[in-house]
Amino acid sequence: MKLNYKIIFHFLGLLLLFNGGFMLLAAIMSYAYNDGATLSISLSGIAVMVIGILVMLITKNHEKEMNKREGYIVVTFGWIIMALSGTLPYVLTDSIPSFTNAFFETISGYTTTGSTILNDIESLPEGVLFWRSLTHWIGGMGIIVLAIAILPLLGIGGMQLFAAEAPGPSADKLHPRITDTAKRLWLIYFGYTAAETVLLQVAGMSFFDAINHSMSTLSTGGFSTKNASLAYWNNQPIIQYIVILFMFLAGTNFVLSYFAFKGRVQKIIKDEEFKLYFKFIVIFTIVASLIIYFKADVTASSIAHPMVWGEGESALRHALFQVLAIITTTGFVTADFTLWTPFLTVFFFGLMFLGGSAGSTSGGVKVVRHLLMIRNGFMEFKRTLHPNAILPVRYNKKSIDEKIIFNILAFFILYMLSFIVGALVFSMLGLDFKSAIGVAASSLGNVGPALGDFGPVNNFYDMPAIGKWWASFLMLIGRLELFTVLILLTPFFWRNR
Repeated sequence: MKLNYKIIFHFLGLLLLFNGGFMLLAAIMSYAYNDGATLSISLSGIAVMVIGILVMLITKNHEKEMNKREGYIVVTFGWIIMALSGTLPYVLTDSIPSFTNAFFETISGYTTTGSTILNDIESLPEGVLFWRSLTHWIGGMGIIVLAIAILPLLGIGGMQLFAAEAPGPSADKLHPRITDTAKRLWLIYFGYTAAETVLLQVAGMSFFDAINHSMSTLSTGGFSTKNASLAYWNNQPIIQYIVILFMFLAGTNFVLSYFAFKGRVQKIIKDEEFKLYFKFIVIFTIVASLIIYFKADVTASSIAHPMVWGEGESALRHALFQVLAIITTTGFVTADFTLWTPFLTVFFFGLMFLGGSAGSTSGGVKVVRHLLMIRNGFMEFKRTLHPNAILPVRYNKKSIDEKIIFNILAFFILYMLSFIVGALVFSMLGLDFKSAIGVAASSLGNVGPALGDFGPVNNFYDMPAIGKWWASFLMLIGRLELFTVLILLTPFFWRNR
């Protein structure tokens, strides 16, 4: 079957149209703060929208049906096109004149990684900072899912795109029609963002800081408007507790949030992934807080004064904040956790491979995959003792198809191979061992802060240019969960059949 190139380009044009529209939102923010960047950001938005409209007009006479192959192409190239066009506000405002650096910052935004090359974030115009946070917010829930919500207007079914955008083991749908699912997810996403913005303002943040950090939190991104990230508010613990709450929600399956709003609390309580996600956070926080309290010097590792409500509260807050920031792959920082004893450095490095829940905006392997791999491992012991018995892996009291288990095992193997190859390439480019494995794990898991020279209080400015492009590739495949991108590199994908 030949690829329907017209529908592919038509959809890419639609994505450019969206991207340009969001740039104009940033231009409005720039105008409101009179930061001198309004014209450049406006020109960026208009140029991207015009290109998008032209592409859509040229390809308007396309077949309405989209198959799975075209879905994968649209999702992968959609993210690349969004990142390429998203560099314009940085380049035209001269905020990031280097294209390599601008692309790294943009792909880090859309993939909700949160790694940055900026040395002085606070010197940037408000409009550029707002655009930077918007790239997180757009990428968090997926510009693809947003577009699916309006696809009926174009007469195109969106199921293939949704499958490529969220290829995890869970296929929960809130409504039989995928477009209605996308609308409900975005409504919850928008509602959480608005709620956090209001709460952060009440707690003492300015409106600008509040809305930027809300977009970063709900997308599990990690971009901040301050050089010190959330450590800037170490003397205002209530702000950090608000961010903790919304990081937790952002790392939870958004379908469960929908059930909560519908009053179906039993669905949440009985969900095995949610229970394990919650247990992980509690156990890891207790471990980290005890070590911080008895072994680490929080004041020395913090950028501001942390002990506002006492040493015990400070140790618990920093532990809970950093555990959630790494597990949910948000990447906000309240302190340099690499100074909290060697054990905690390795501990947080390990958490980079965990990830939040499937159906959340977080990156990483995801809790449900770990759960099913562990259960399958224990089941293998039983199968060894009882080779003729039929012993399926169960999840939420349902038997899981063997194909899903094989898919998860293949994903994990591919994930670890990508990490190893990623670290090897970084080491070839001159990074030391600690930095190489840290950047590989952070980029692939969309975490943000890494280890070594690229730790929590450092940035990626000094990374070699080739290293930035390699990290960008790892961010992309990590965000789209490997298969979506890597399948395009196989020769059989492109064969007409």
